[in-house]
Amino acid sequence: MSSRQGPTLRELCVQALSSVEHGYDLLAPKFDHTPFRTPDSILRATTDALAELGPFERGLDVCCGTGAGLGVLRALCRRSTGVDFSTGMLAQARAAYPDATWVRADARAMPFAEGFDLAVTFGAMGHFLPAERPALFDGVYRALRPGGLFAFPVGAMPPPTSVAYWGTLGFDLAMRVRNAVWRPPFVMYYRTNQRPAVLADLTMAGFSASTVALPDGGITYQLVLARKPVTPSRSS
Repeated sequence: MSSRQGPTLRELCVQALSSVEHGYDLLAPKFDHTPFRTPDSILRATTDALAELGPFERGLDVCCGTGAGLGVLRALCRRSTGVDFSTGMLAQARAAYPDATWVRADARAMPFAEGFDLAVTFGAMGHFLPAERPALFDGVYRALRPGGLFAFPVGAMPPPTSVAYWGTLGFDLAMRVRNAVWRPPFVMYYRTNQRPAVLADLTMAGFSASTVALPDGGITYQLVLARKPVTPSRSS
C-alpha cells in the first residue's frame, strides 16, 4: 500500500486501532509516502479550476494534514493558514511550509470569523459522519468572508461491476465492525459522503453549492464549489 519509506503493516494496524487524532500523530512522519495523501494530479487540477474564480487574498486549508493543500493555496493566495487537530501532522506541515500559519483545532469547532476568501480541504470528508457535517460546514461558513468560496474534490461512486466498488464497500463494513467492538473509534468511511447529501448540507449551512468536473485521468472527480453569499441569508 505504500513505498519503502511508508509505514509498515504493523504500524498501519496500530494506527487503525487508535483514535483519529492519535492515529495521525503516529502516521505523520510517513504519511506522505502512503496512498492516503491526495495525488498531485488532483491538487493541480483543483488549482487550475480555482485560478479562474479568484483573486483570493487569504486561504484556509481545513484538516490540512501534512500540508499537501498548501501548494494549492500558495498558488492562489497571498497568505495561507492550515488547521488540523493532529499535532504530528501539523509538525510535518510546518516543516514543509514554514511561511504559512498553522492552527491546532478541531475542524468541527474552528476559531475563525470572516477572515478568509478561500477554504479548501482534501481527503478529509470521510473522517466526518453525516451528523457531523453541519458543524464542519458551519465552521467553514463562519471562517469565510462574504462572497468567500469553499472548495473540495469528491470522487464519483464506482459502478457495482468494478473492483473499486466492492473494495470501498468492504473497507467501510470493516470499519463499522471495528468501531462497534473497539474504542476509541477511528472514523474513516468512503461511502458516507455522497455528493447529493453533501450539497444538501452545504445549502443548509447557507452556501450556494454546485460542482464542476475535475479531470484526473482515472477516477472521475467533481470539484464542489460552495459560495458564501455576499449578503448572508443566515446569521453567522
